[in-house]
Amino acid sequence: MSLCILAAGKMTVLAVSAFTLSWSHSIEKTRWEEDWRVTPAGLEIVEARVKGSGAGMEPPESAVLKDGWWSYPPKLSPRPVVMLAASGATGAGWRLCAEGTCLELGADAGAAVELSVCEAADKTR
Repeated sequence: MSLCILAAGKMTVLAVSAFTLSWSHSIEKTRWEEDWRVTPAGLEIVEARVKGSGAGMEPPESAVLKDGWWSYPPKLSPRPVVMLAASGATGAGWRLCAEGTCLELGADAGAAVELSVCEAADKTR
């Protein structure tokens, strides 16, 4: 399995089975991270972490405070597609990291960035 990233009309394929998606909250400027797996059923979120709490980012009651991060396993079914907004108004985009490589996505205003499972033999980084 591979991760397909469609951004600015260009497809990038990463031959990875897991990745971390992170960003800063647009108002609170607090860091947020999510760990995802690439599975035959779709993209599956494994764990989410938030470095604090505030407007629109309250951790659920099941969250545990570990090393300054509220950590919890979201209860969501695998997704065929994950859309990342690219408004350009937040001061930064999304950071996607896998196997020691990181990509900045959606920092400029434009179409949403689309993440999905793909089955490609090629590996682009």
